[in-house]
This record gives sequence, C-alpha cells and structure tokens, in this order.
Amino acid sequence: MRFLLRKCSKCYHYTLKEKCPKCSEETVSVHPAKFSPDDKYMRYRLAERYS
Repeated sequence: MRFLLRKCSKCYHYTLKEKCPKCSEETVSVHPAKFSPDDKYMRYRLAERYS
C-alpha cells in the first residue's frame, strides 16, 4: 500500500490512478527512489539529469 500517490506531468494533478482523470495522460510516481551509498547507477542518472 506504499507509494500510491501519482502526479500528471501535463496538468500537475495528483491522483492514485495510472491515467490522469482530467486530461487522460499517463501519471508518474511522486516518490523519490531509495538512496543507497553504493549505488551502481548514480553516474547514469546524473548524466541524464544534466544533459
């Protein structure tokens, strides 16, 4: 039952559904990924964010 809250990236409406009830766009999770000090993929995420 964790991590249910989702957000539409188009109209910024918060919902629990996979598709936004206002604009029918796909929603994304609003919760950040878990932090791990030995994260093997941090380099790739940072490169994607700043490119």
